[in-house]
Amino acid sequence: MIDENTLLSNRAGQIDASGIRRAFQLGARLKDPINLSIGQPNFPVPDEIKDAAIEAIRSNANGYTLTGGHDHLRNLIKSFLAEDVCWPADDEGIDAIVTSGTSGALVLAAWALLDPGDELIIPNPNFVVYPALGAMTGATIVDCDTYPDFRMTAERVAPLITERTKAVIVNSPGNPTGVVLSEQEMAELVQLCEDRGIMLISDEIYDLFTYSAARDQRRRCPSAACHSRNVLLIRGYGKNYGCTGWRLGFAAGPTWLINEMMKFQQYSFVCAPSMAQHGIAAAHEVDMSKWIDAYERKRDMVVELLSPVTHLEVPQGAFYAFPEVPSHLGMTGTQFCESMLDHNVIMIPGGVFSDRDTHFRISYATDDDRLEAGLKAVATAMS
Repeated sequence: MIDENTLLSNRAGQIDASGIRRAFQLGARLKDPINLSIGQPNFPVPDEIKDAAIEAIRSNANGYTLTGGHDHLRNLIKSFLAEDVCWPADDEGIDAIVTSGTSGALVLAAWALLDPGDELIIPNPNFVVYPALGAMTGATIVDCDTYPDFRMTAERVAPLITERTKAVIVNSPGNPTGVVLSEQEMAELVQLCEDRGIMLISDEIYDLFTYSAARDQRRRCPSAACHSRNVLLIRGYGKNYGCTGWRLGFAAGPTWLINEMMKFQQYSFVCAPSMAQHGIAAAHEVDMSKWIDAYERKRDMVVELLSPVTHLEVPQGAFYAFPEVPSHLGMTGTQFCESMLDHNVIMIPGGVFSDRDTHFRISYATDDDRLEAGLKAVATAMS
């Protein structure tokens, strides 16, 4: 007789199904809902990128690439980083690996850096993969409380560092908050980690989605990589170019770490999808500014409609807002999101991203008309 309790690992029991998936299941009974839950751009993949991927498939570029990624794409990444964060493309101390999304990069980094008993500091609230890295590696997850402004600063991280701390994850622009750290805040966090001999993992998946008040002269987010080569920079293509299902990201950093990540990739993901690698090479010549500007206007709509009825840290990047449930309602984030199903609106409770269930996440990656209707329903319910 098969006994699942005997066969399943303790690791499996430590990881819960994503609360985002549960929100989708609750919303499945709704007819044509206003979905403010999906963290996926609503614009199409640019034709240049589609055409390049189609040509790659037709040219039979469908087999494995090198474990670290197709040479052409890796060289493009290195050249881009030389221009973007001033990491010399020919520096043998720095390397890059193409990964199966940014989640793939995070998992590879965790496998390469963390042993049971080590500590990994992550922001609270956080992207749902971060806490699961503890169960995957046996490491201890240490939450850095960033409420109420959601800024993961050196001042907040420093008291959490112990002799067991191996790494810190910073996510800016942030999911679920949309908060972007300033250049000074990022520089101070980089310096703290360098001084303490800790690897800073900078998850910049939304780097292109940085709005006018927060972006620098590069028109991107202030990056940890601009301040040191002793960081692991993680970025992705799926959010920036609307091809989330292609599962493509990259990590760049010290060669000694990238080499170890490649070993783990060889025995797990093998390589990122080959035809997608060929296709996404065209992304480096695509201008996405019109879409970024359009999403900044969506952000403005969120702030205009929700700020009068609740506390909202103004998002400066990504495409999320993380409003607080007004205390006069006497409801948790989960209860409020469940009540909004009666108004045909799907959102994600804050308890999915945090040990506090006082907020909820809105994704404004949807059509303007539906976004406005959903926001007005939320504002009415809160007031």
